[in-house]
Amino acid sequence: MCHLKGLSAHWWSLYHSQHHAKPNCFEKDPDVSIHPGFFSLGEPLSLELGLQKKKYMPYNYQHKYFFFTLPLLVVPIYQVYSLYFILQRKLWREMAWMFAYFIRFFIAFNPILGFKGVLGYLILLKVLESILFTWLSQMSHLPMHIDHDKNMDWFSTQLQATCNVNRSFFNDWVTGHLNCQIEHHLFPTMPRHNFWKVTPLVKSMCAKHGIEYQSKSLLIGLADIVHSLKVAGEIWFKAYHCEQKIPNSKICLQQGKAGEET
Repeated sequence: MCHLKGLSAHWWSLYHSQHHAKPNCFEKDPDVSIHPGFFSLGEPLSLELGLQKKKYMPYNYQHKYFFFTLPLLVVPIYQVYSLYFILQRKLWREMAWMFAYFIRFFIAFNPILGFKGVLGYLILLKVLESILFTWLSQMSHLPMHIDHDKNMDWFSTQLQATCNVNRSFFNDWVTGHLNCQIEHHLFPTMPRHNFWKVTPLVKSMCAKHGIEYQSKSLLIGLADIVHSLKVAGEIWFKAYHCEQKIPNSKICLQQGKAGEET
């Protein structure tokens, strides 16, 4: 990964393992660490944040500023985190391989584009990669349940935090078979092109134990990202503007609805 992507392999292994162990669990899954600094995620966490009268961003507009923030910046931010991880742990061999990626990139394209052109091309690639990665990865997690860790059983934890995108030739290709995100979380070491083979087994297990198995179309999956951010922002807004700082969420939301009706 260091030589092929310019990122720390140790950093990604730790980061992604934490995500797989506790998906969508606040303070345990690094993917939801953007709450509450930049976004208010999940209905329970948004309600809690509003009742605590905390505001770091105008969360009721987060479904709008999402488009020009997170999708553009995820991969560049990963690059910074990865370098910090290497320096902090003095992983000099990984640093050498990481720099080898950038040296190889500049050697390959500098004769054609020149130094400034190569730099601009690299930034463009990282931004485009960030847009594709963010939308395709978050449609399986961001619209799902996000909360504090409730110490549920492992299977239920994975299913409540993960959904699939319906299989088709295009969906399989554009997502690299990670549209079968549920199977990916249950069998993380399985080759991705084999996920569809275990889908019937997973569905039967869900039916046996009364656990919902969610799968949706690609367009609905993308739209649900924005919709979930809008809903979470509205919940935060209503709770934040309650007159009293109270723990009863139902009273708070009822007051917010009454205010809208008047």
